[in-house]
Amino acid sequence: MNRRSFQFRGLAVLLALVLSEPGWTATPTVAPQLPDPGSVGMTKEQQVQLGRQAMAEVYQQMPVLPDSSPQTQYVRQLGKRLADVIPQQYSWPFEFHVIPQKDINAFALPGGPMFVNVGAIVAADNEAELAGVMAHEMSHVYMQHSAKQAGKAQWTSLLGALGGVFGGGAAGSLARLGIQLGAGTLMMKYSRGDEAQADAVGAIILYRAGYNPRALADFFEKLERQGGGGGPQFLSDHPNPGNRQAAIEKEVSNWPPKSYVSNSQAFVRAKEDASAVKTYTGEQIAEAKQGLWAQQNRQSGVIPPDLPKTSSEGDGGSLANVSLPQIRPSRNMTQLQHSAFSISYPENWQVSGDRQSAVTVAPQAGVGEGAIAYGVVIGGAQDPNAGSLDQATADLVQTLRQSNPGLRLSGNTQNIDVNGLPGRSVVLTGASPIQQSGEALRERDWLVTVARPRGGLLYLVFIAPDRDFPELRSTYERMLDTLQVQ
Repeated sequence: MNRRSFQFRGLAVLLALVLSEPGWTATPTVAPQLPDPGSVGMTKEQQVQLGRQAMAEVYQQMPVLPDSSPQTQYVRQLGKRLADVIPQQYSWPFEFHVIPQKDINAFALPGGPMFVNVGAIVAADNEAELAGVMAHEMSHVYMQHSAKQAGKAQWTSLLGALGGVFGGGAAGSLARLGIQLGAGTLMMKYSRGDEAQADAVGAIILYRAGYNPRALADFFEKLERQGGGGGPQFLSDHPNPGNRQAAIEKEVSNWPPKSYVSNSQAFVRAKEDASAVKTYTGEQIAEAKQGLWAQQNRQSGVIPPDLPKTSSEGDGGSLANVSLPQIRPSRNMTQLQHSAFSISYPENWQVSGDRQSAVTVAPQAGVGEGAIAYGVVIGGAQDPNAGSLDQATADLVQTLRQSNPGLRLSGNTQNIDVNGLPGRSVVLTGASPIQQSGEALRERDWLVTVARPRGGLLYLVFIAPDRDFPELRSTYERMLDTLQVQ
């Protein structure tokens, strides 16, 4: 009996020794917890208010499916499953909507509103991939990336100005948050650091909701393979922070194993339904007749009744039939003193916007319905990746074209002297809010960039229908000759 007891005791010691060897040590697994998102210089209520304002603009600029549609119902159910894993003290009033756009994209606004393109539903191979896209977007809201950008972007402008110019008020605040409102698009601009963080937090949300967190990286990698250098809009708005798959693999390596949900019959049905929906490209949405989407959304009853009033619903009159005699500039000039520049402009034109950020200088009759048909947009942009004015200008042109799919380059970028400062000049064309026989006139947008002494660049966009631009060119050149950059 004693000998047997010794044998057991010896076996126990042997097992203890074996298990204590480094090569046999089991890696401890710890269930991931969502991080503290930190604090920002903007209250939760302010972020929700800005998100609602931006949401109202979406319904003015883009078609949105009814809440009763099968696609929206499915996306809402999926979104709720993801949102339910977020601790109450860190959660937001998330809501989910679907846009009948064939491009692969999704975006979430401050405070929680999220819009998913039909194209994203169709492109996902399974429910886990679509959940990954949505969890990534939710993470931007969770980590308050837009509000955090406000502290960095001291002079960030509304780069989507060619499609819709909004003077001051909520739009000025949206611009400082890095939200771009353009013709047919609304985008959040995030840094690579934001993207890496949204990947990490999104992976945790997926895991806690029962999905394989690797599906997030799988979807992004698939988009990159499909898109190549020119990739989908989604990749333009979400710069690759590095090797997503390796980073997420490292994140999840120590998480407890679990059985994941890969797919569901609900997703299969939703994808089939989505494939049958009439969809539009970004260009088709951008080039639609002024006010078409707002009218369509009102008729289908999809606009929430509690949304704030938008700039396009303000007191500005219709621009469709405005003509040159109604906006003709005075030869007498007055001066605008901005924190970053000064410039003279016709005394019968008006300045709108925040004197600390982007402004518009335009005749009263040339602005309305959330757009500008005649006038000048002046703003600033930071491009930390550009080593020259040429590169910064090229990047700005690319951003403008991404924000406004209907824009086209007209000729090459030229060197220009701006009151003794080196500048760059490039002409773009697009659709004007001015119409003739029910069709939009061709618009000319003259972009001029100048490097700022303190870094970044100042840009001016001179706007008019192509037919009227020659008569306004002398006024625009006179304004440019008076520009002083701080």
